Amino acid sequence: MKCFFCGIDAREGTGVLYVTKTGKKHFFCSSKCEKNQLKLKRKAGKQKWTFEHQEIKKGIKKR
Repeated sequence: MKCFFCGIDAREGTGVLYVTKTGKKHFFCSSKCEKNQLKLKRKAGKQKWTFEHQEIKKGIKKR
């Protein structure tokens, strides 16, 4: 599955699946990604270690 925050493909049997009250499913590859998204409310595009930031920097993906 692909991580909701950083965008990497995690191995099967690892990570955390978070389900919201509305029924949306968010998969996180690690507690680092989960904490950044849910608790700290950070944007993936502003974190230098995420794939989304790297795509924005290269000009592949627009904001």
